[in-house]
Amino acid sequence: MGIDDTLNKEQAEAVRCTEGPLLILAGAGSGKTRVLTYRVAWLMTEREVQPWNILAITFTNKAAGEMRERVDKIAGAQAASVWVSTFHSLCVRILRRYIGALGYDTRFTIYDADDQKNLMKQICRKKEIDTKVFKEKMFLGNISRAKDELISPEEYEMNAGSDFTQKKIEEIYYEYEKQLKLNNALDFDDLILKTVRLFEKNPEILDNYQERFRYIMVDEYQDTNTAQFRLVSLLASKYKNLCVVGDDDQSIYRFRGANIRNILNFEKEYPGARVIKLEQNYRSTEMILGAANEVIHNNKGRKDKSLWTDNGRGEAVSYRQFGTAYEEAEFVAGDIAMSVRNSERDYNDNAILYRTNAQSRLFEEKFIAANIPYKIVGGVNFYARREIKDLLAYLKTIENGVDDLAVQRIINVPRRGIGQTTILKVQSYADSHEISFYDAILEARLIPGIGRGLSKIEKFGELIQKLRRESDTLDVPGLLAEVIEVTGYVIELEAEGTDEAKARIENIDELKSKAVSYAEAHSGEEATLGGFLEEIALVADIDSLDNDQDYVALMTLHSAKGLEFPYVYMAGMEDGMFPSYMAISSDDRTELEEERRLCYVGITRAKKRLTMTGARCRMVNGQQQYNPTSRFVKEIPEEYLAEDVDVSREPTPEPPSAKYRQKMNEFRRKPYAAPKPYEKQEPKTLKGVGLEYGVGDRVAHKKFGEGTVTNINDMGRDYEVTVDFVGHGVKKMFAAFAKLRKVE
Repeated sequence: MGIDDTLNKEQAEAVRCTEGPLLILAGAGSGKTRVLTYRVAWLMTEREVQPWNILAITFTNKAAGEMRERVDKIAGAQAASVWVSTFHSLCVRILRRYIGALGYDTRFTIYDADDQKNLMKQICRKKEIDTKVFKEKMFLGNISRAKDELISPEEYEMNAGSDFTQKKIEEIYYEYEKQLKLNNALDFDDLILKTVRLFEKNPEILDNYQERFRYIMVDEYQDTNTAQFRLVSLLASKYKNLCVVGDDDQSIYRFRGANIRNILNFEKEYPGARVIKLEQNYRSTEMILGAANEVIHNNKGRKDKSLWTDNGRGEAVSYRQFGTAYEEAEFVAGDIAMSVRNSERDYNDNAILYRTNAQSRLFEEKFIAANIPYKIVGGVNFYARREIKDLLAYLKTIENGVDDLAVQRIINVPRRGIGQTTILKVQSYADSHEISFYDAILEARLIPGIGRGLSKIEKFGELIQKLRRESDTLDVPGLLAEVIEVTGYVIELEAEGTDEAKARIENIDELKSKAVSYAEAHSGEEATLGGFLEEIALVADIDSLDNDQDYVALMTLHSAKGLEFPYVYMAGMEDGMFPSYMAISSDDRTELEEERRLCYVGITRAKKRLTMTGARCRMVNGQQQYNPTSRFVKEIPEEYLAEDVDVSREPTPEPPSAKYRQKMNEFRRKPYAAPKPYEKQEPKTLKGVGLEYGVGDRVAHKKFGEGTVTNINDMGRDYEVTVDFVGHGVKKMFAAFAKLRKVE
């Protein structure tokens, strides 16, 4: 196989290095997918490795599909037996075959975030948890982190000690796992965790897959968590032909459990491992890469590398600072509209990247006003919409009757007149007899006090039983059509006659199309109801980006990873927005470094032109914030910035550490605190009510803590109060809204 004409020196070296552990440090846009696909082909054609002995793992369906397509194109029909899969899809395939060894039925349901939330609400009600004190989200977050770290409820209990909150989490963790088991359901974290447990408890099953996968490749290795690291380690421990590809400079998912140490410590875990750096970038220009390199070199916890390109110098990076966030959005909308009018680019050549989802609102308003088509990437997933979840719940109930959440979702959808009192009696009977909610429905005649609800409950049970019988002979599209027909779901929507109802019917039509596409792609016995539900459960939000549609993409910087656009706008480049106040004020250096890696990811999405924007004044949470230019912009040398860009090179003052702020606050509360440096003013009157503070007074704010009043302006019906907050900087706010309290 000739590779020298299509790959550069380092890429070709990575392709040929097939035996033993290998770390490929692949910078942004350096052609890592090309390397992986050629490596698969090289193994089969030059090393004569059987295709079924090769496993390639990545994180998204989109990346897996792209890799599969390229492998098939290079290696031909024989590549069909190569496993190209996401982590979750790989684990589902294994668990569908062997999860019985862990006490589960192989027809288990996969719970998405919405299902998890509903289950946690039920648990909190059952345990009489005050969700104003202990949020469901807090429990789910802690349980997810525990599973990422392979910590069982028993281990969590041992680590909880006497801490009240940790003990409460441990109690809920036990109940959560119990309910999942009763529902024969797994959440996304379980897919990895249970596979690891399966391998650890069943050496013969592990050995089977070690023999199957003698050559393993893992993409985006910097994004792996502890559970994924353990899974890969187990599979590769026999033959050690493990190739991992990643970029520590693009590790931005710590909040999801990603552990950057997995890639930084690879050589320690696998002594003698080879390391090959891919530093030639095929995506961006010299000016864009120069800016990216200068920013990321400020991080300490990284492996040394610098991107370079043959793409030419290109345009300098532009930074535009505006008075307000409204002006910022207006400029971006106008710049895109003018470029499209002048036929310089299409709408889908552009992407707006921002740190937080809330920043999208102003851009949406301006785009609507300018008639610019746009799409928010990473918004509401198609499969999370109400009508889609309803119909999928019917299919889940047909497939897995012990999934209580699915049954309870549809028991009165469409409306059947089954009241909450009846549902609670069914649930109580199920709990007392330790059976599923659906099994309790089938025994409805035995439920005490069921009364007039009996006939309605029995009709629902008969409907599901009928659909279950028909599922043995109908294919997935036929079964979905039957569910829609016998339930009257669409008929009820048609009767509404609203625009919203029409949109929901259109979504249902799209679900029908998905079912047909699935059936066409999986012939014969492969096209199962369980397989259809599994495929849907593993779809990620980012996979919904359609490059063929002409619209501007709006997304967070996290959602942008793995994508590229000719023209990129990075908005909100201010200290406090990006990097965030939390990262700036944290005593943990790694938090700011993760923000810087996020900036690096944003910069390297741009192919032709990068425009950074910021605002001197931005409304956040109903209050005006005045933030300095982002330190990340200041880290870009003038040689990479457009000539009209004027960025102050004064170092951004670091906010005091948390410990320092605590000590200062304690000091300021003492009676001998130093005199305030501002000339005192008499308190003013607001709508007939006297303000309890004046210029020079210390005040407290619910969010920003303590600060000093530096100015008060009479705005007519209200006063604009300027406060210098400790650790949060100077902020202006209206007195009636701010509700500041004087600190004596």
